[in-house]
Amino acid sequence: MIARLLVRIFWSIMTLLATAVLTFLLINVVPGDAAHLIAGPKASPEVIAQIREAYHFDQPLIVRLGHYLAQLARGDLGQSYVTGQSVTQAILTRLPATTALSAVAVAMWMIIAVPLGVLTARLRGSWFDRGALIVATVSLSLPAFWLARMMQYWLAYKLGWFPVALFRSFVHLLLPGMVLAILFIGYYARLIHTNMCEVLQSEYIRTARAKGVSERAVLFKHALRNAMIPVVTILGMDVAGLLGGVLFVENVFALPGIGTLAVQSVFNLDVPMIMGTVLFSALLVVVANLIVDISYRWIDPRIQTAV
Repeated sequence: MIARLLVRIFWSIMTLLATAVLTFLLINVVPGDAAHLIAGPKASPEVIAQIREAYHFDQPLIVRLGHYLAQLARGDLGQSYVTGQSVTQAILTRLPATTALSAVAVAMWMIIAVPLGVLTARLRGSWFDRGALIVATVSLSLPAFWLARMMQYWLAYKLGWFPVALFRSFVHLLLPGMVLAILFIGYYARLIHTNMCEVLQSEYIRTARAKGVSERAVLFKHALRNAMIPVVTILGMDVAGLLGGVLFVENVFALPGIGTLAVQSVFNLDVPMIMGTVLFSALLVVVANLIVDISYRWIDPRIQTAV
């Protein structure tokens, strides 16, 4: 098991390295002069030349890539061209807001999606199942930005049920959390529904029913555990994606999270900050993938080759 885990860690590091190289090359082939951005519109040619030398802009791309990878190896994501702040410090400062929003959203959609998926599987083909399918399809089709704007306008601005924007307390996370939950509930409910329908046809489920096990125990104790294995995989990826920054929702509600930081960095052409947020998101996805693989052994002990 330890050998397999080491192999997975090795390939995880290779994935991050490839992401860093690809991101660096893509950003640096875009036309533009970062030295002018750092120096400002009124800087003299001498100042711009000094900045080019200090940031290695006057060197070939492959040399600059080597400097950047060496910097990453020391755990340094660089400094913002705009504010001069450490990229690592900026991300860590924004992480609590994004983490809190992600936790609220995931709790909301899983609390509703799990029983909804189990119930529609139990009532497969009924009007309730078909109605849930229609609602799920509609929720999957909603644009995040439009939904966030509509809910902010009606529930916060017009009715005053929630704070309109900013992050002052837990209450400020409820409305943006609801927006994210609506976008994900339908997908997870249908995913659990599909897996439950397959599991409920298994022989061990028929055996449990033949032994007189209650329907509630069959659904939530025996069937749901196996049906959740694919769900855990996707949930891990989605949580990592949320922690990497919820771009539209954070910006609509003016939450000081990583998504807002990433959007501001793009508008400011702040290359180190853009690359830092991308690499941070990639790191979260890789770590989440590793944790999900390990968790398979806990969910289903029959899986012995997960890591």
